Amino acid sequence: MNGRHFAARIYQSVFYLAAGLIYTAVLMRTILLYRDSPVIGQVLGLLALFLILFLAEMVVVKRGSPWFYIYLIVQTILVSLLIFTPEFEEYDYFSLLFAILGMQVMQRISINRGVLWIMIFLTLIGYKFIRFEEPLEGVTRLLLFGSIIVFLASYSLATRRAEEETSQSQSLKQQLQEANRQLEQYADTQMKLSVIHERQRLARELHDSVTQTIFSMTLTTQSALLLLDKNPNRIGSQCERLNQLAQSAMVEMQTLISELGPGQVAESGLTTALRQLIASQQFSEGLAVSLDVEGELELPPREAQGLFRIVQEALNNIVKHANTRNASLHLHLDEPLWIEIVDDGQGFDTQQALDGGHVGLAGMRERAEEIGWEITIHSAPGKGTHIRVEKKHPIEERV
Repeated sequence: MNGRHFAARIYQSVFYLAAGLIYTAVLMRTILLYRDSPVIGQVLGLLALFLILFLAEMVVVKRGSPWFYIYLIVQTILVSLLIFTPEFEEYDYFSLLFAILGMQVMQRISINRGVLWIMIFLTLIGYKFIRFEEPLEGVTRLLLFGSIIVFLASYSLATRRAEEETSQSQSLKQQLQEANRQLEQYADTQMKLSVIHERQRLARELHDSVTQTIFSMTLTTQSALLLLDKNPNRIGSQCERLNQLAQSAMVEMQTLISELGPGQVAESGLTTALRQLIASQQFSEGLAVSLDVEGELELPPREAQGLFRIVQEALNNIVKHANTRNASLHLHLDEPLWIEIVDDGQGFDTQQALDGGHVGLAGMRERAEEIGWEITIHSAPGKGTHIRVEKKHPIEERV
């Protein structure tokens, strides 16, 4: 049994106990007072009818049902008969039956209407007590029996509110659980999509770079074999070309393999990871990369990892295509945040490269977009290449 049902059981049990004790007290008092009176049959008949209607209402009528008002009117008439019938000389304790009705009222209908019915009950017993008793005694009885009615009605209202709050809490809990389940499903879907996206990117890069390099190695090897008999003097240049292609393929494979490994950036930070990258001899020995760092702002791991991959791809492209011995890397780790990679190589037509579906450039743009940065690439044949990656900011922060 969950907490909601247990609490409802407790409230219901207290209600039945209070109603049962009140009715039993009224019944016993009636028997003691009217056992020798000729009207005992009438009194017991009215009490029996009250009990039958009470039990029937608890079983048949639901909260908010219009039938409850009919039941309430009939029960009010029955209690009024017990109080106002002249032959029933001892009548004051019959007003306790209004306490049972008051508890039902606060459980079954709206609070405003319930308060109105409580006022009707108090008016009925107040009129009887004050009109037909001594003023002081009538007021005393009204305060005594009225306070019991109000107290039990208030308790019933409090239990109703507690039950409603418990129900709302359970409903909110279920909604939160459902939202959490949907978020977990969304996160799982996003993770799967990220894995698929990364696999597709690696497949494109393998096809665009490593596969083409190996294909060029195959052609160079075949050319060297043909020259072995015809022109042996040219075999040296072919072997040198073959060695360059092998080194390029090794660099490309190391780059792809490093992307599949654990994130070194998260462990050491972006600046340290780039220093290690430059010093690792991963690039051609003929390329000198200078690193300039301004500021000490620590970037979130996801952004730092993405920027590291962008720089790695940019330097790899310089090794393969720029035909230069010099490149510079500038990190500005302070507001505004940006990174620049510059080389003085042969450059290229950026529009033509993008239209041609160059995987390296497209991959850098995708990575920048994923981490909320913006990349701009400026290059032209014979004028080198300038790449700038800058942190995006909302419009209100730019003003």
